Amino acid sequence: MENTVSFPELIRKKRDGGQFTREEIRAFVLAVKDKTIQEGQIGAMLMAMWLKGMVAEETLALTHEMMLSGEVMSWPKEWTELVVDKHSTGGVGDKVSIPLAPALAPCGCKVGITAGAHCCS
Repeated sequence: MENTVSFPELIRKKRDGGQFTREEIRAFVLAVKDKTIQEGQIGAMLMAMWLKGMVAEETLALTHEMMLSGEVMSWPKEWTELVVDKHSTGGVGDKVSIPLAPALAPCGCKVGITAGAHCCS
């Protein structure tokens, strides 16, 4: 599908108030991941999404495809109730993330990642 998608057409579709299919969203996310879409087209697509909005199905599909575009972590079944995560708005002054994991470890919590901890480049 991603080879047949015209991103200028998709940008126009959203600009004009249309809704994306799951396949169109998948093609967009894969093109961003694979760097086969121009940066200007990415910006135009995101602007159209922001200005015209997205219905719940589009937002769900976008979130799902973004999740699948990277490495999906899995945990042992016995950790089901123990895995925690701490999110932050980011920016200056995040003083909780660094000491949080060691503080939660004695409680039996498994901290997947903390905001401010850059594990990947």
